Amino acid sequence: MLRIGILSDTHSCWDDRYALHFKECDEIWHAGDIGDISLLRRLEGIGPRVRAVHGNIDNAQIRRYCPEIQEFTVEGIKVWMTHICGYPGRYAPGVRRMLIDVRPGLVVAGHSHILRVGYDSELKLLAVNPGAAGYHGWQRERTLMRLVIDGDEIRDLEVIELGKTKF
Repeated sequence: MLRIGILSDTHSCWDDRYALHFKECDEIWHAGDIGDISLLRRLEGIGPRVRAVHGNIDNAQIRRYCPEIQEFTVEGIKVWMTHICGYPGRYAPGVRRMLIDVRPGLVVAGHSHILRVGYDSELKLLAVNPGAAGYHGWQRERTLMRLVIDGDEIRDLEVIELGKTKF
């Protein structure tokens, strides 16, 4: 069993509550638009493993460190993580074909700043977008996610609200 913390679209924003909410997590996943490499270093100081992909605003340093797509298996679940993905029924161009080829059980993405969890019954996968954890963007609420992967089961998904963005 692994506890996973998920965030996206920090846009260089560090919030001490990331550490508070992810301190019990076995892994932290960042789904892109990190903003500054120092943010990843701070996340690495929280838990034993950080996995991240770069987003469309990330610079060359982050792009050298973080790939566009990560595929990996946690417990019995194949995970596919990228920044720009879309969601079941409205995937970004080319994504659906990749998902058919890879056959993940869990897809993690960011970019939209929209908190979203949906099941794709055709591709048999759970798609999650943790929303935006940073202040940059149009979202009104900053959010994180936590979930548990236990064997081939994804459970105990939690949404953590960090409060309103600054307008």
